[in-house]
Amino acid sequence: MQITDTAVSLTVEDTGTSAAFLRRHFGYTEQMSADGFVSLAHPGGGVNVVYLRRGLEMLPEEQRHRTADGVVLAFVVEDIAAEERRLREEGVAITLPLREEPWGEKLFQVTDPNGVVVELVEWVKQ
Repeated sequence: MQITDTAVSLTVEDTGTSAAFLRRHFGYTEQMSADGFVSLAHPGGGVNVVYLRRGLEMLPEEQRHRTADGVVLAFVVEDIAAEERRLREEGVAITLPLREEPWGEKLFQVTDPNGVVVELVEWVKQ
């Protein structure tokens, strides 16, 4: 198997607000959209993000009313303290404060308007 790209698909109430959050605060760009669907990519690479509106009939019945609850969208960054400051200055609420784990990971979390948790991570050189 040759994988040519990677995307995570998240079901949310309002695809537009989640897409706008990633565009404004994380530099994602919209690749395509339709009623109840938005596909985003980042110019630096990494994972593409697809938002689907909850209840969309194209989804299998057992998936239609699920949401992204419990999912953490994690981005690895180089200067986590600067990113945390930038997001605070942009008015984004920090929902898990910046901390360092004993295994060498610095992280913090924000939450988008639909409840999707976005975690920023920096690996500390040990």
